[in-house]
Amino acid sequence: PGFENLTMGYNKYLRPYFGGEPVQIAMSLDIASISSISESDMDYTATIYLRQRWTDPRLVFHGNKSFTLDARLVELLWVPDTYIVESKRSFLHDVTVGNRLIRLFSNGTILYALRITTTVACNMDLSKYPMDTQTCRLQLESWGYDENDVIFTWLRGNNSVHGIEKLRLSQYTVERYYTLVSKSQQETGSYPRLILEFELRRNVLYFILETYVPSTLLVMLSWVSFWITLDSVPARTCIGVTTVLSMTTLMIGSRSSLSKTNCFIKAIDVYLGICFSFIFGALVEYAVAHYSSSQKCVAKGPQELTKEVEGVNITNILNSSITGYQRKISFTSIEISSDNVNCSDLTMKTHEKIKCVLRNKMHRIIGYFTIQNPSNVDHYSKLLFPLFFMLVNVFYWAYYLYF
Repeated sequence: PGFENLTMGYNKYLRPYFGGEPVQIAMSLDIASISSISESDMDYTATIYLRQRWTDPRLVFHGNKSFTLDARLVELLWVPDTYIVESKRSFLHDVTVGNRLIRLFSNGTILYALRITTTVACNMDLSKYPMDTQTCRLQLESWGYDENDVIFTWLRGNNSVHGIEKLRLSQYTVERYYTLVSKSQQETGSYPRLILEFELRRNVLYFILETYVPSTLLVMLSWVSFWITLDSVPARTCIGVTTVLSMTTLMIGSRSSLSKTNCFIKAIDVYLGICFSFIFGALVEYAVAHYSSSQKCVAKGPQELTKEVEGVNITNILNSSITGYQRKISFTSIEISSDNVNCSDLTMKTHEKIKCVLRNKMHRIIGYFTIQNPSNVDHYSKLLFPLFFMLVNVFYWAYYLYF
């Protein structure tokens, strides 16, 4: 009933202690919910209860009681011009009425509480996604009053924030949080700022079941072709092409959820790239083994045909054995000399000797890379592919989990 008498001569456009000491504004927060954390937009949406306390000596009255006033009376009082730094979108809840609270104490202390939903920017480092830990901030600052007019403090330090430890998020777990008091240096002055920092650790189990396990199984499926003979061209080709296409689909699906963050090389992209390389390597391995096998068969074809002809014409060979052996020896000597030509012949010119030396070098180099037994390619691949894949996994998980 005496509120009109309290506000008589009250100027809401002037702060308490105008022209004197700054106003002490103590704040506390209740985090009701964090509804969404977006990696593509790099922000989070939170609903908070913001409570501000300050003392206005112009509103002192006799008694020891406190009164809760109608929220519409806030239009008649001076309130701090607090805003949320880096906020993209914010609104004050107004169902069924504006969610605001004004409580007046006899010593002139005012409690002003608001229910706000805000979307705040949060810069994220996604290089270790999905094994990452993100640090986000909620910053409260005075818009127009600098530190000579108002001073922001937390009401009870870290205990000024409630509810954040009880949050249950879909992809994250709140590791820890802490409060800070800082200042924002602007061109127009130095403004008080309160900071709430909280660390969010992503739950990796979902991604293990959704991406890591299927990609690993596809790599293991590509190794099945090593146990199939080289003659089974449709079977081995089908396994290789199917695993490559399945891996490609899995890579596209993993990147579709983060379409706006493709500039980041994430940990999951590295693992999928490793798996794709092993699958593609298994397909290339069969192509090399099959090509070497076909070339070896072509090289042996005329000799086998000669043996068949010799087996049929045994009588003719017996009759001309001496001539046949002489021809065979002369033919072998020609082949040997063609492979390793004697470059020290005095009758050869200088450029011919250089060509001869280079030709011999090329024959030796090609001989080093010539596969003598194509069946050994599969035999070694059965051991080398799983071994290298396990080593790569050890280095991968050790790096992204502990470094």
